Parts: sequence; structure tokens; C-alpha cells
Amino acid sequence: MSETARNIVAIDGPAGAGKSTIARKVAEKLGYAFLDTGAMYRAATWRAMHLGIDLDDPAALAESTAAMVLDLREENGNQIVRVDGHDVTEAIRSPEVTRNIHKLDRSRGVRDRLVELQRTIGSRGPTVAEGRDIGTVVFPAAVCKVYLDASLQERARRRAEEFAKKGIHVNEGALAEEIRVRDEKDMTREIAPLRRAEDATVVDTTSMTPDEVVDVIVTLARFSC
Repeated sequence: MSETARNIVAIDGPAGAGKSTIARKVAEKLGYAFLDTGAMYRAATWRAMHLGIDLDDPAALAESTAAMVLDLREENGNQIVRVDGHDVTEAIRSPEVTRNIHKLDRSRGVRDRLVELQRTIGSRGPTVAEGRDIGTVVFPAAVCKVYLDASLQERARRRAEEFAKKGIHVNEGALAEEIRVRDEKDMTREIAPLRRAEDATVVDTTSMTPDEVVDVIVTLARFSC
């Protein structure tokens, strides 16, 4: 078993399952680095939109992603995302980016580049990585794999709450439909579809508090790693 595989906690799951929040807290408790791969796809999406690149042109999206200068770092307990020197931490979480991110998910060139970056980051030391293909594609040999899930209604409620905290008010019913469509696209895409790794532990967070979920994963990680 490689040292990288031993030191990776892979957390996958659909939109709104709480992956980013949970993964960050798990990383803090374990003293591991935190890798938000979703932020990487969002950053690549923001860059393409910012530059007016055709989002239906996979080759152009791949070229844009390859040229992207991405900086992810933790500052005062928060993840700061910079693209080509621009702080896009808040911008990449906008509804517009969320609606278009799936177009980059289906570009093999985009995925190949970002997976390469993710593996490089993971090789630097113990890491908690979250996304949609971490345990199946990015780090398939990871010994600690978790698949976070929650009901569609609960995931929509959480996302609506996140937007509300930023002063963005959305229709929860419409948001639930957007998430349902996103789930379908993620699970049926040709390249690295969202699915539970066979050796992953499923954690349904619908009726759990974040701290309860964190405790479960930390226990699993300490036992596995």
C-alpha cells in the first residue's frame, strides 16, 4: 500500500450533502490538509465564464483550465480561492457558476488536468479530499472512503440557507429541482460519474448534525489510516 493511499480520507457525495463543511472539520480534527475539489471545478468554470469562453466547447474549456493559475489556501480557518491572481472565493459559489459547472465536468481535458493537480496535492501529505470521484477515480487506493448523502429536500434546504446567509434569496422548490437535475447529470455522465465506491462507508446526514457526522468520519479515519 502506498503512503499516499494510507494518508487520504476520500469523501464523495452529491450536491448539498455537506461535503465541504464536513471535510474541512475532519481535516482540522485529524491535522490533515483539506482539498475541496469542487472548488477547483468551480474556479475553472468561473474562469471560462469570466473570459467569455464557449461553455459548449470542451476543447476550449480544457485549454482554459490548463492555462488557469489556481491558488487554494487556508487563511484564518477559511479556504481562499484565487484564479489568475483574482480572489474568487465568493464568486465561484454564485448560482450562475453552480448552473454551469456540469459543462466542465463532462470535458475529459478539464478533468484530466484537475485530477492531475489533485493527485499532486494529495501526494504532499495527509489529506482529506472531497468531491464526486475522489474514491473512485482520483484516489481509488485510499483506505478510508466515505460517501455522504442526504435527502433531496434536506440538501435543497441547506443550499438555500447558504445562499440566504450571503443575501441571495432563492426558491427552495426550484433549487431542489436544479439539484435533482445536477444529480442526474453527475450520475450519468460518461466521464467519472458520481457513484459510491464499493469499499466506501455510506453516511446519511439527513438527520445528523455536522458535529455528529464529523465524529463518525474521524473515527473511521483513525481506524482505517
